[in-house]
Amino acid sequence: MWENSPSHICRGGDLRGLAFCCPPVKYCPLHKALESIDMPVEEFSKIKQDFGSRTRLGLGKNTCFGSLIWCCKITKPCPFRDSAMLAIDMGEDEYMELKKELAEEIIRKSKLFEEGVKALEEQGISREDAEKAILETGDLKKAYEIVKKQI
Repeated sequence: MWENSPSHICRGGDLRGLAFCCPPVKYCPLHKALESIDMPVEEFSKIKQDFGSRTRLGLGKNTCFGSLIWCCKITKPCPFRDSAMLAIDMGEDEYMELKKELAEEIIRKSKLFEEGVKALEEQGISREDAEKAILETGDLKKAYEIVKKQI
């Protein structure tokens, strides 16, 4: 399972928490998070929908927003998500692994990701280490702290 999974964005989680967000139908902390990575809400929605179309997170028509792609973290009780997962025989580990892959895809497609990688490279950190640290933390400052300890 995704051992260091973040809190939801609305609970102060890092950018990886975007994988657990609902559709951007009303103004909420999601919008601030998207602004911080310079990602329009339409692009965010498209990334999630595209990911859902090629994974089992696209299933779950009886969930709040018609797909597991919009569902919350497994630690938050939700009978709609859980019944959808049960109906397709999806376990918690698979669900969270797919959410981790989704979080990485969202972050990789953000302008912040490329800018963050470049900034870390300018500090003498390899591209591979920079990318890995950003994807593991969802936070540029935390990523920098991690890679500096490794050097």
